[in-house]
Amino acid sequence: MSKIRAYAATTAGAALEPFEFDPGPLGDEQVEIAVDYCGICHSDLSVIHNSWGNAQFPLVPGHEVSGRIVATGDKVKKVKAGDRVGLGWFSGSCMSCPDCLRGDQNLCPNGEDTIIGRPGGFADRVRAHWAWAVPIPDGVDAAKAGPLFCGGITVFNPIVQCGVRPTDRVGVVGVGGLGHLAVQFLNKWGCEVFAFTSSEDKKDELRKLGAHHVVNSRDPAQLKPLARSLDFIMVTVNVPLDWNAYIATLAPRGRLHFVGAVLEPLDIGLFPLLMGQRSVSASPLGSPATTAQMLDFCARHGIAAVTENFGMSQVNEALARLESGKARYRIVLKNDFR
Repeated sequence: MSKIRAYAATTAGAALEPFEFDPGPLGDEQVEIAVDYCGICHSDLSVIHNSWGNAQFPLVPGHEVSGRIVATGDKVKKVKAGDRVGLGWFSGSCMSCPDCLRGDQNLCPNGEDTIIGRPGGFADRVRAHWAWAVPIPDGVDAAKAGPLFCGGITVFNPIVQCGVRPTDRVGVVGVGGLGHLAVQFLNKWGCEVFAFTSSEDKKDELRKLGAHHVVNSRDPAQLKPLARSLDFIMVTVNVPLDWNAYIATLAPRGRLHFVGAVLEPLDIGLFPLLMGQRSVSASPLGSPATTAQMLDFCARHGIAAVTENFGMSQVNEALARLESGKARYRIVLKNDFR
């Protein structure tokens, strides 16, 4: 195999630089994907800055890949060269533990993360176990598909796993890269959707995306009328908020569910949970099967990420825009290697 061209950070917080490496032999159950597009996620920034303490350098970020399979190992199943596929945060799982065997490959204790200890998708090619190279169906735009494989499945998975019903009144806290997809999913799921945001200028746009109500998350007066009324709240932000104020908006048996990586301990009182039989939970991305289900749902309902586009050679400018909080709502890099 020829060398893979990529962009890598050599130390924590460093700007990305052109980088080439020899990927070695392709594994028997691996596929090699020619990257056409790769979205940028806040998790890429976290790993570049080693905020979670698990980054390894040189680091090739990128885990929202949309591309085509160009090579397969001898034991690959289900997919073949030429297939249009996507790759998200996970690039492998053991396929033999109890979690994998019951279809929860995303919970595998020996799972492989696409950008931790291995090169990711800010490159012209990337590798993964065949099960995690999920086919992109007709009706899903390849140029916008990448963000679905991280941001999209992160917010779709709990809708399925937590049994959200079409009759539910559901809140989405934080309407950025993840939240704007959650609003679309929940609207098409049949829910009454409340979007909690600190950005007043997003109100009209959020209604177009499917929010029935837009609530100022910084105004306690707008939260109080919602007391004991919401069945499910999905938290997509990664910063601490007044979680007890949100719990107060939950109906009995309601659930506050986290998908954003809030690093600080949660300040939550027990009695509002106990007396209302409410719960707090969290989830990572979904399994390959749930990802495929999400993609079919997107194709059926015309759901897509709202994206801004950069060439992969502009990766540092794109990362700076994401870090500034100005991106609306997901940035996608196009492969422009020559």
